Amino acid sequence: MNIFGEDTICAISTASGTAAIAVIRLSGPRSHEIALSIFTRQGKTLNINDIRAYGVYYGEIKDPDEDTAIDDVLMTFFKAPHSYTGEDSVEISCHGSQYIQQRIMELLVQRGARLARGGEYTMRAFANKKMDLVQAEAVADLIASRSREAHDMAVAQMRGGFSQKINELRQQLIDFTALIELELDFSEEDVEFADRERFKVLIESLKQEIKQLTDSFKTGNAIKNGIPVAIVGKPNVGKSTLLNALLHEDRAIVSDIPGTTRDSIEDTYVINGHTFRFIDTAGLRKVDDVVENIGIERTYRKMNEAVIILYMCNITEFDIMELKEFEQYINNKDKHFILVANKTDLLDKNTSLEINIPNIDVVYISAKKKDNIQQITDMLASQAEKMYSEQDVIVSNVRHHEALTRTYSDLEAIEKGMDDGIPTDLMTTDIRAALFHLGSITGEITTDDVLQSVFSRFCIGK
Repeated sequence: MNIFGEDTICAISTASGTAAIAVIRLSGPRSHEIALSIFTRQGKTLNINDIRAYGVYYGEIKDPDEDTAIDDVLMTFFKAPHSYTGEDSVEISCHGSQYIQQRIMELLVQRGARLARGGEYTMRAFANKKMDLVQAEAVADLIASRSREAHDMAVAQMRGGFSQKINELRQQLIDFTALIELELDFSEEDVEFADRERFKVLIESLKQEIKQLTDSFKTGNAIKNGIPVAIVGKPNVGKSTLLNALLHEDRAIVSDIPGTTRDSIEDTYVINGHTFRFIDTAGLRKVDDVVENIGIERTYRKMNEAVIILYMCNITEFDIMELKEFEQYINNKDKHFILVANKTDLLDKNTSLEINIPNIDVVYISAKKKDNIQQITDMLASQAEKMYSEQDVIVSNVRHHEALTRTYSDLEAIEKGMDDGIPTDLMTTDIRAALFHLGSITGEITTDDVLQSVFSRFCIGK
């Protein structure tokens, strides 16, 4: 079966429920005919030849069989190829009553449309070359975006920034491959059209660029799903109190009893347009309690996953030596370590606050009284801005990351083959594999299974 279909599809494109208005979409060769068959304007039917592209018409939808009015609507007509799907399309804006929406859908189906599958509108846009596969996936990311960075990243991909980068890399490899293929045509004459030294330089350059893209996935994934922030420290230093203060709600249980938090607690919060995923962890200490030890093990796992670590200490008891075991996180360029000195409310007013540790940001707070919490949020927002600004093109899609990783392995195999002096015809196998994996990202080369997997995650009306 052709997964794109040649028939006309319809769907409700607005969220389910009652609202002021709803939008119903039609797309396909009969969309204008079907829409006009239930539409009258000032009591008169419209002729399909009188419809203007991008024309918006006010009128009434009626059930022709029963001659009963359903709703007053606006109909917008799009003519192929100048529409989202590249096909003739119609958008019907009606009142948001669920009854009205269902009645209109029934009439459309009765007159020859069928219900759209998930993502079928965008799938048709891809099939009609209105966008490539990266741009199509960016549509879903845009709909799901919960922060400014996630939105900006999706918009950049929709506008073709990432696709252009992939196409540039692929074209460089294609140009050189053409010369190698030419050598195979003249193999009996022992001629060399492709300079092997230049090819090695090209492969090394491609590897570096692909490595940058794969490395950006950690940033892209954090932006897409929320930047992970682990709140760690000894028991009773105020981790749960800080989490509640950051989230502006009582999300975690606060108690003076050590070991109250035995498992990690996660919640997301948007600060200055940036989504953060805060993780309150079990207090770090040596205990015989099996359950609490499991929680402490999870704390270390969450620290490994985190991009930002808020290490909390009691300012009245802090010893710099307790940071000794966290050197691997402090010196990790992929993590940002912030020392949060809590319980300043317990200090004498004349006590000078100063902890000087090279390369570590220190903030002094009272989580209980919510003093200086804003300074922490400002630091977090600043770090998020830095993460985003440092990347030119950001990879946020698991499928793209996997394809790039495979491409990198193919390029290594090509490099090794040249070093080992393997015949040209064997080397082209790895070159074709690299081209395949790069092409699979944008949809230049793909399969029905991949397309079904990509578009099945879309909502019905998109």
